[in-house]
Formats: sequence, structure tokens, C-alpha cells
Amino acid sequence: MIAQTLKWIGDIDGFLELIDQRRLPGELVKLQCRDTKQLYEAIKTLTVRGAPAIGVAAAYGPVLSMQKLTDTDDLQGGLKALAKSCEYLGSSRPTAVNLFWALDRVRLSAEKFVADKPDAKLQSLREAVLSEANAIYQEDVDMCRRIGENGQKFIKEGFGILTHCNAGALATAGQGTALSVMFEAHKKGRKFKVYADETRPLLQGARLTTWELRQAGIDVVLICDNMAGHLMKQGYINAVITGADRIAANGDTANKIGTYSLSILAKENNIPFYIAAPSSTFDPGIKSGDQIPIEQRDAEEVTAFRKTRIAPPGVNVYNPAFDVTNAANITAIITEKGVIENPNADKICRHLRS
Repeated sequence: MIAQTLKWIGDIDGFLELIDQRRLPGELVKLQCRDTKQLYEAIKTLTVRGAPAIGVAAAYGPVLSMQKLTDTDDLQGGLKALAKSCEYLGSSRPTAVNLFWALDRVRLSAEKFVADKPDAKLQSLREAVLSEANAIYQEDVDMCRRIGENGQKFIKEGFGILTHCNAGALATAGQGTALSVMFEAHKKGRKFKVYADETRPLLQGARLTTWELRQAGIDVVLICDNMAGHLMKQGYINAVITGADRIAANGDTANKIGTYSLSILAKENNIPFYIAAPSSTFDPGIKSGDQIPIEQRDAEEVTAFRKTRIAPPGVNVYNPAFDVTNAANITAIITEKGVIENPNADKICRHLRS
């Protein structure tokens, strides 16, 4: 079974249903987002997380924002409410570029609709915005499958695969990015073992990745983050596959904190290091990883776990959510369009234009 982390229920007056990922694996709880404030909090608090899933969820925000409009509002009133919701939701998390990509796409689509049909009813605009959000959802589902199909060849029979954080169905609208590669290899009957880093401080690997892989019947072993180098040196790891939250024009890649360290360990041990991500994760406007904004999160994520304190009161904390892996450390980037081997700016530009 592959989880469905989010889905829209109903028509233009419907709501967005999300799996509350903070409660996994202990409980499978679904939340109903009925306004943009609830959606903002869901993104901010990691109820929904993973760059593609954040983007898809945010795309439904403008649909929710226009539900409060009345019959006296016109198309311009609809555009105003939509733009306000896009700005608000865009302030929820700074690193994952899919968030801004999806909001911009919905906003531009709405503006084009009004320009093309200035005499249309407000309800028609609302229907058009929902249609665009649904299109983004379906495209993500299709992209995830193609990423898996393009990357499954890198998993050979008997391989040991290391992954970090969670880049599965819980992080997307479809079957994931990094985990999609594993799901597709599994469908072909290949036997392999996945080593999942726990992924401190929020344990997405321990709580989410192991849960997903077990649900799919894939052999998975949970390890602490600081065990990865030892396993590589002992020969247990044949490849590292992770997702990405933003990829710069030159191939530098932002992903969950700890990914950069894994890339160095993999390079030292001559192990291929793969990034699996949709094209919407590329940000051509950012030349290198030095320009990627890195989200700083609350100290309590490090000093406590689920309200249980694990560090002395008042201790200073540094808690970046992401780090940047240099393109030189990446063997290939797997996208829905194909594979970019030894990524650099020229190869990425050609790939995105294809």
C-alpha cells in the first residue's frame, strides 16, 4: 500500500484532506483544511511536508481563499483574494521552491483567465482555479511515477540503498521521488535492502520512511544518522538516493540537514550519490547553492521530543532545516524527464528545455 498524503474533497466549496504526518507512525490521522490559515499552519508545523507535497497543498490555498467571497464580489475581488492568499502561504516556509512555483502558477493562470474572459462570473474563476490546482496534483502523481521509472535501473539485485529523511508518497501527491525509484525497482521483483537514516531532529526517516517502506513490503533497516559512514566503509551501501527541496542552476542541491555529510561520505567510499526530484524543484534563478535560503527552525525541535526535554534548559541551539550538497558530489539527478549525469549548469539548462 502506498499512502495518499493529500487530496481535495468535493467541488469549489470542498476542502483539502491531509495526513497529519506529525502523528505517524503511531496514529494515522487525517485533517481537514477549510481555510488558508489552517493550510498555513499545516505547512508551517510539518503536518504536510516534502517539497512536492507542500507545493501541491499550497495550490489549493487560493481555492480556499475564494470560498469566503460573496455574490457581490467580482473577478477583480477574486484576484485580490487569491493574490493575498498566495503571499500569505508563500511566507510559511522559505526553502522548498515548489511552494512558490505552485502559487505562482495558480496566480498566473487566474490572471490569464480574467484577461481572456473579463465578463465571466466569479464562480467560473473559482472553477478555473480549482481545475489548475487539480492539474498540478495530477502532474505530480505522473511525475513521481516517471521519476521512479527513470531511476529504478540504478538499483541492482542485492543492493544496499541508503536514504535520508522522507522522499516518499508522504512527501508528494504521488508515490514519491527517492522512494519512487525503490517502489519501481520493487515492482520489477528485485530484492534489495534500504537503510533509512533516522534523520534528526524530527526523525522523518524513522517515523515516515520506514513506515512507508514496510507498507510496501520493502526490506528496510533503520539506522542512526551517525552510522551511515560505518556502513559505507563496511560495504553495506551500494548507492545513496535522496530527494531535494531546491536545486540551483548549477546543480547544487538543498535537502534535509545531513544530506551534505552523506555526499562527502559517499564520495570518500566511491559510492554513487543520486538526487531524485521533479523539474519543479529546479530554480534557474539561483546560480548556486550559496544563494539558497536555509530555513532556521525552533530550538525546541532539538531540545525536546514530543514535549519530553532531552537537553538542559537555556542551552543555545542552532537548528537549520536543510543543507546544500555541491553538484560535484552528485553522481546524477533523476527527474521525470530523464537523468542528468554529473550535473552542471549547461546540462541542467538543456535538460529543462527538453
